[in-house]
Amino acid sequence: MDTGVLTSLFGILFLRYNAFASTDQKTITGQSGQNATMTCRAPNNNFTLVQWSRADLEPEHVAVYKGGQFLPDHQHPSFKNRVDLQDRQMKDGDVSLILKNATSADSGKYECRVFNRGTVRRKRALSKIPPISIIHLSVVDPPGQTGGHTEDGGKEDGVNKHYGLIPSGLLLLVLVVVLVKKLLTVAAKVMELLEVVTRVRELLWELVEVVFNLLELVF
Repeated sequence: MDTGVLTSLFGILFLRYNAFASTDQKTITGQSGQNATMTCRAPNNNFTLVQWSRADLEPEHVAVYKGGQFLPDHQHPSFKNRVDLQDRQMKDGDVSLILKNATSADSGKYECRVFNRGTVRRKRALSKIPPISIIHLSVVDPPGQTGGHTEDGGKEDGVNKHYGLIPSGLLLLVLVVVLVKKLLTVAAKVMELLEVVTRVRELLWELVEVVFNLLELVF
């Protein structure tokens, strides 16, 4: 085999291995209902097409951007109108992707690739280009919003509601105790008053008896 051909083959293999070895891999955690940004930066601006994909989907394309616009015909339906580039000018090779209103179904491994004009023309070579960035996206529920995912269909929320009623029940109990205490105090005062009235009545009878005795002595 010609030495030049061998050199070219080894050069291609080296470039492909080097590109694969230098692939940037990141793990990103996003919140459900929020936007998730998956970063990717090309080594230069010498490309005409940007491709984000997920191998577990069919079609696998999450976003295909070319000529200043997205190509919806090559995009998985679940991502239509939900993705955009962080910078459509792709300054300094920035081809980061913004995923809008993320859900748990969006969790997965995303691969970012860029292609130059010559590669785009050779469609068979598109699948052989190694990604420049791999993002492992995990979408979770926001803090405090896990009550609706309990196995008994909302038991957690019901328990929280019962706990919320406890302060009201305690307040009512305290009010009842205070009221009963007041009533007992009033009853004691009434009893004391009745005793005073009874004592006054007895004193009056004693006074009447004294008067009668005086009258008997006089007459």
